[in-house]
Amino acid sequence: MEGLTRFWIDTDHVGRAVALLLLGMSVCSWVLVLWKGWLLRRAARDIANAVPAFWDAGSLDDGRARLLAMDRERVLLPLLDAATSRPAAGTLESAGRVESQLTRRLRDALHRGLAHLQFGQVLLASVGSTAPFVGLFGTVWGIYHALAGMAAAGSITIDRVSGPIGEALIMTAAGIAVAVPAVLAYNVFGKWIAACEAELEGFAHDLREVMGPPGSLRSPPPGGARAGPGDPDPAQGPPGSLRSPPPGGARAGPGDPDPAQGVGVLPRSPLTPAAN
Repeated sequence: MEGLTRFWIDTDHVGRAVALLLLGMSVCSWVLVLWKGWLLRRAARDIANAVPAFWDAGSLDDGRARLLAMDRERVLLPLLDAATSRPAAGTLESAGRVESQLTRRLRDALHRGLAHLQFGQVLLASVGSTAPFVGLFGTVWGIYHALAGMAAAGSITIDRVSGPIGEALIMTAAGIAVAVPAVLAYNVFGKWIAACEAELEGFAHDLREVMGPPGSLRSPPPGGARAGPGDPDPAQGPPGSLRSPPPGGARAGPGDPDPAQGVGVLPRSPLTPAAN
């Protein structure tokens, strides 16, 4: 503490501004680390408990009531509201297909929920990447200020140099101390956010499958039904299969062998004498 006090007294306004900046970065990062850690843990627990409870509900209203009670961070309930809402008639939103409208609403709700979970990540990354350089700048400025003062005094000895330079190096240590917790918290929170994002995407996908219009997934044509455009003809078999020979009495097409000549029998050449 004596070194910090001495540095604060001997430095100028620039050195004090750097020290205050590092102090503010440290306070902001620690407040964000504590708050965000509590938020992400609570959101992960709510997602793990609320999603099974929703699918166990007997009706949609019952499921929404369960989400309302268990989803404290409001990352699941907006997805359900987006899936059940309908756009206003006469708008561009209602002009597209029903499946596209549902996908767009779920995507927007998912992005809003992820933005809530990712809040503060940019600040932690910025503090972790810039705090060491801010501390290094404070050290360089402190050394310059100390050498300038000794040069003005006219006498430079090892005792007069080592003290101010050692005190200036405290700024570098302070910058590293500010950056390390921010970097560690950023990496841990990124892993937790990725796990929550996977759960939210899965819930949104399941909602789309349940709330989507019937028949949105194309099924193969039933027996006897006419194949649509782009569907293979059931009578011809799967694509790439060998075409069966035409039935008896049917005219062979171009490239088909003549049934009268047999399969695999070369046609008789007029130069070959007939067998007796």
